[in-house]
Amino acid sequence: MTEALTIKGGVTAPKGFLAGSIYCGVKEGNASKEDIALIFSESPAVAAGTFTTNQVKAAPVLVSAAHVRAGRARAIIANSGNANACTGRKGMDAARRMCGATAKALGLSMREVLVCSTGRIGVQLPIAKMEGAIADLPARLGKHSAKAAKAIMTSDSFPKETAVECEIGGKAVRIGGIAKGAGMIDPNMATMLSFITTDAVIGKGDLQKALRASVGQSFNRITVDGDMSTNDTVLALANGQAGNTRLIRGTAEFAVFQAALDRVTAGLARMIVKDGEGVSRFIDLHVTGARTEREARLAARAVANSTLVKCAWYGGDPNWGRIMDAVGYSGARIRQERIGIAYNGVPAVEGGMPSGTPASRLQAVARKKEFTITVDLGVGSGSFLIWTTDLTSKYVEFNMGE
Repeated sequence: MTEALTIKGGVTAPKGFLAGSIYCGVKEGNASKEDIALIFSESPAVAAGTFTTNQVKAAPVLVSAAHVRAGRARAIIANSGNANACTGRKGMDAARRMCGATAKALGLSMREVLVCSTGRIGVQLPIAKMEGAIADLPARLGKHSAKAAKAIMTSDSFPKETAVECEIGGKAVRIGGIAKGAGMIDPNMATMLSFITTDAVIGKGDLQKALRASVGQSFNRITVDGDMSTNDTVLALANGQAGNTRLIRGTAEFAVFQAALDRVTAGLARMIVKDGEGVSRFIDLHVTGARTEREARLAARAVANSTLVKCAWYGGDPNWGRIMDAVGYSGARIRQERIGIAYNGVPAVEGGMPSGTPASRLQAVARKKEFTITVDLGVGSGSFLIWTTDLTSKYVEFNMGE
């Protein structure tokens, strides 16, 4: 068994996986961009997924969640430009028709197809012309992970993909992934989508547990603007072509696989944050010393999603008073006189009071493009890490409307 190494190929790096994309015109006036992506396993695969906990769920979320429960799938069909959310019965029918068209084109059953959409909410899909485009997609399948990653982009500025290889029981096992997301990012399993493929031999139950754990330490640790989407979805397919001994949760082999999967999801999650709409700074925010992990998470999210804090970061201002304020209303139990705050290890607050560090030293850190903030609550051993950003005028301008 070896530590995972980064390789090229994204979702087509694992054996037996192909990807392709095509232009359909899902969103009018976007003729230069392909807007439907397909990922296909050449052999039977088990499936797993995590989905938005937003009570308002898009039609494709409901359809894919139902198909994932069957535990087996061979294809993922996804479109950009239209979220197919808040679209009623017609939207549900359109999501099912996307699955049906894909299944027909590939010779599969409908339940072997998972479906995702991303884009504007409240607009009906142009499903008739999409069905025609989907019929042509199999001819475009190949080692085209980057094209598929680009086809699912909305406000993203670059396609997001990664892949790793590790050795398990003398067999090379690969895991690849693509993702999209830049705005409405505060997943809790924004519009965030991620598709993971692997050639590992693993059962559907263990794949689901591995994916859920991996999402918990990656996509559920990011926030750009505090908004959770109606469409957040992470899907995984495993086709077993690596030929390893079946992975069983609790074994050393499973731990190697989990670490490799975590590397893929964490890499994609960090790309999403760095590509946040209008973002100019990337922050690693660590909350330590909380009574529990849950309370550390409460404090971390309060700080990371505070408009005042994020605006200060945009200005390169280490305004620790705003961080103290957010921690105080977060719901975490604290003792003010025990709190410590540091920027890249430089103390700003000690014992709940100014540390005496010259403001210029703290400003030098806060003006960097990337930095780490540690908030020590000093009351326990609970901790939580979150990746977040500043809030810029560009973000406001981008989201003022069309």
